[in-house]
Amino acid sequence: MLRRAPRKKPTERTVTLIGKPDCHLCEAAEAVVEEVCGELGTPWEKKDITQDEELYRAYWEQIPVVLIDGEQHDFWRVNPQRLRAALGG
Repeated sequence: MLRRAPRKKPTERTVTLIGKPDCHLCEAAEAVVEEVCGELGTPWEKKDITQDEELYRAYWEQIPVVLIDGEQHDFWRVNPQRLRAALGG
């Protein structure tokens, strides 16, 4: 019998926003992440692909990229309803 792992609460998740300076899509994504994570109490962090070669190689064509608990959730445009639902809010 398969059992589902218990669903994490929004406060137990971590959102990572990967972007770069002077990127209008990154600024818009940051506003959405900040709003949704603030509303749900979800911790979030911002990473700059210009400061991390591995992130640059992985995501340079997709920024901004949003990860939830290390797994890619979204890129380019971040939908607040979709992010909220993914976080369990």
